Amino acid sequence: MTRTRDSATSEAMALAHPDTLDDSPAFPGRCPETALHDVFGFAEFRPGQRDVIDSILAGRDTLAVMPTGAGKSLCFQLPAVMDGGLTVVVSPLIALMEDQVRSLRLQGVCAAAMHSGNAPGTNGDIWRQARSGELRLLYIAPERLALDGILDDLSDIGVTRLVVDEAHCISQWGHAFRPDYLTLARVRERLGVPTAAFTATADAATRRDIVDRLCGGDAREFVFGFDRPNLDLRIAEKRSPVKQLLAFLEDRKGESGIVYCLSRRAVEETAAALCRQGIPAVPYHAGLDPEVRSANQDRFVTEDGLVVCATIAFGMGIDKPDVRFVFHTDVPGSVEAYYQEIGRAGRDGLPATVQMLYGLADIAQRRRFVDESGASEDQRRIEHRRLNTLLGICETAGCRRQALLAALGEPLAQPCGNCDTCREPPETLDGLVPAQKVLSAILRTGQRFGAGHIVDVLVGGKTEAVQRHGHDSLPTFGVGTEFDRNGWRSVIRQLVACGIVAIDTAGFGGLTVGETGRAVLKGEAGVTLRRDTAKRTKTSRSSGQAAATVSPENADLLRALKEERRDIARELSLPAYTVLHDRSLIELAERRPSSLEDFAGIHGVGQAKLEKFGERFLAVIRSAA
Repeated sequence: MTRTRDSATSEAMALAHPDTLDDSPAFPGRCPETALHDVFGFAEFRPGQRDVIDSILAGRDTLAVMPTGAGKSLCFQLPAVMDGGLTVVVSPLIALMEDQVRSLRLQGVCAAAMHSGNAPGTNGDIWRQARSGELRLLYIAPERLALDGILDDLSDIGVTRLVVDEAHCISQWGHAFRPDYLTLARVRERLGVPTAAFTATADAATRRDIVDRLCGGDAREFVFGFDRPNLDLRIAEKRSPVKQLLAFLEDRKGESGIVYCLSRRAVEETAAALCRQGIPAVPYHAGLDPEVRSANQDRFVTEDGLVVCATIAFGMGIDKPDVRFVFHTDVPGSVEAYYQEIGRAGRDGLPATVQMLYGLADIAQRRRFVDESGASEDQRRIEHRRLNTLLGICETAGCRRQALLAALGEPLAQPCGNCDTCREPPETLDGLVPAQKVLSAILRTGQRFGAGHIVDVLVGGKTEAVQRHGHDSLPTFGVGTEFDRNGWRSVIRQLVACGIVAIDTAGFGGLTVGETGRAVLKGEAGVTLRRDTAKRTKTSRSSGQAAATVSPENADLLRALKEERRDIARELSLPAYTVLHDRSLIELAERRPSSLEDFAGIHGVGQAKLEKFGERFLAVIRSAA
């Protein structure tokens, strides 16, 4: 079943109409734990949430950098419920607004999103709710909020606080700078209210920029750990992306996931290939017809077991908690982008897998994107450094998670045990002589040929190009007896990743001697390489990673509970996970509550959901007894 954006919005608005939803709860003067349990159905705060909430309730300007899946939305939603005022939430994407509004309304909180996709008359209904004092959270895009008429209306109504989500978008040093966010300083000054800013990734320079631009240089900062221990991190050499993806999906049938591709064409071809193999998949990219793109996004949000193949245009506004995998067929643009994109998996805290494929062509293309971006020299240098950091993670012989967290400024003392290099530590070797052979071949062929040609020279391949250029008579011809072609490609890729070899992105992609290449050629610097073997491309689920499911004796009950959740979601035209998360259903299946009182103790079941759906789920449990 698919829904248009207009119908989804009007249905969500209908859920909050006084005849279908109680007044939004407010808890003035009571402790946050009360609202946490009664409204959101949680027994306790996640690490760091209470500190951020206390700062916001105290009226302090606040910046919180919290990892994806850490519950940052609750940090501003709960204060909005507690104090009973109107919180304005700046959000960059319509999908993100609608997703959070749907979830809040099911929890009994009056929330709305004002955007261009609303059905006729919806914005008028929102203003009436705001003026009457019913509305607790108003989500709005930055470009719409900056309009004088909108600001006039909000000033007249009175706003309690301003919240800026995805706050890294305001910084020129952030990885997703958006000029529309620069208007928010004026918005804050006009409304004259405390501001809370949230983001999942922001280094020290980005944090300073956010505080300076948004909070006048003074805010209480909270920076929490970036670690997502439930994510199984994997990176493999790209050989045949579609075949590698299909192998990865062999034991993941029925799971929801995202496959990221660099180009629109690759998105379309990958989705078609999955469908031919009986795997339900849809494409998503900016070139699709808007109605098709919206319908595909709605399918992914509402259906279980659907795979979306997408460019990076997809995902920022999706808060689907049961995404069990993210698969990159190409290298992301930076370590920050990689962290954001893999963060869309496993938001429910259950095990999830993130797999990336990468090759030398990816590196060349990414460098070319940076060089041709039109950005300033300083910004291009920053982007190259961010890409280099990601390449270092790709080529590390140590723990992936340690390398990733170190890049984000968070050292991890011990290897994680939940990444490919921890499970199957790669062999390392002294790479000085192989590196010198590569550099010599590059220099002797004129620093204008690509990796394939250099490999042909090293292994003694008498190709037409090698013979035509006379490279079969070079001293380096055939000297690379220690590796086969795949081995030399791996060596070259690693040398590019660490800057010993460079790619001429301004020309035709030829290999050149990098910044540290001369020192290596003279033997003044050492080189350690990782020896890639076939076993490193293994993509099946690791033995140590359990699926997000229940004990065998309760598997039938879990399926029945999911069917009931699906029926409820269809009746309300809502995503299934907004009714109850998988984690809640698993807990129901394992604990089998027999009364509403017992049901209230299930994770994620607040008072509104208990009253709406409790008896229906209890009936399913009783019938399975």
